[in-house]
Amino acid sequence: MSGGMRQRVMIAMALACTPRLMLADEPTTALDVTIQAQILDLINRMKDEVGTSVIMITHDLGVIAEAAQYAAVMYTGKVVEYCSVDDLFASPLHPYTEGLMQSTPRLDTLSEPSGHLKVIPGSVPSLYALPRGCSFQDRCPYIMEICREQEPRLETYKNEHQVRCWKYN
Repeated sequence: MSGGMRQRVMIAMALACTPRLMLADEPTTALDVTIQAQILDLINRMKDEVGTSVIMITHDLGVIAEAAQYAAVMYTGKVVEYCSVDDLFASPLHPYTEGLMQSTPRLDTLSEPSGHLKVIPGSVPSLYALPRGCSFQDRCPYIMEICREQEPRLETYKNEHQVRCWKYN
């Protein structure tokens, strides 16, 4: 069986048990868009009909937009932003989240003069040697002195929108 076929079998096995909680780690990776849409529709129906709660781990912002109500954006193993999916796409707060949004291909930005996607500069620090302070500091366009000294706490900025960034603390 192909990788995509094996993935569909695993998802079917998980859903056949009508679980109360399903942990889905990259559930649509390696699936074509038609099968991906069917899987997301099935997961959404399971949430509605059976009351299954789903924790979905994915790098695919399209999957998040389609299947999630709330999102936690993580960087170097820590939540840097947590809010409703609507708030996340309408007004991302953390610089890493902004970078993710800007580096995702979208139809309305394909006509960029350069023809290139924006990238987040720099590289992810080693998890074994994280810098003191904010772990995103060397890649952040809003760097302040406090970012190099202290790690920010995850704080509520607006309503239920939480962010771990000195820009908002």
